[in-house]
Amino acid sequence: MTEALTIGQVAKSAGVSASAIRYYERHQILPEPARVGGKRQHDSDVLHRLSVLDVAKQAGFSLEEIRLLFEATDGGAPAHTQLKRLAQRKLPELEALIARATEVKGWLVVTGDCTCDTLDECSLFDQGLPASSATGRP
Repeated sequence: MTEALTIGQVAKSAGVSASAIRYYERHQILPEPARVGGKRQHDSDVLHRLSVLDVAKQAGFSLEEIRLLFEATDGGAPAHTQLKRLAQRKLPELEALIARATEVKGWLVVTGDCTCDTLDECSLFDQGLPASSATGRP
């Protein structure tokens, strides 16, 4: 049998706010806990679920995507099935983000050579980003 935890204990152990836990419950990311005397009594398994949630958020999954992942596994589907589906959709977004960040980085590096006295004469702002198109006078 697992230990029952108050919302405060869960929040402290997981490093999240109690309001975040209530939010996740309302949006069906965390299961609704049992109530004893009107107070939430969380199963200690919620701590692992919050850990999964944290890693998934760090990986860039939206709360809706995380809810779908939990929903699938709670329904008995293998975790890998939904996880692979979500990752395949997320990878192109991440690749576009990396490409954009690379372009911005290139533009920022080029700004180090700028000798313009005013922004009106600076060609770095004439062509905009991406950096690959900023070929004017720095």
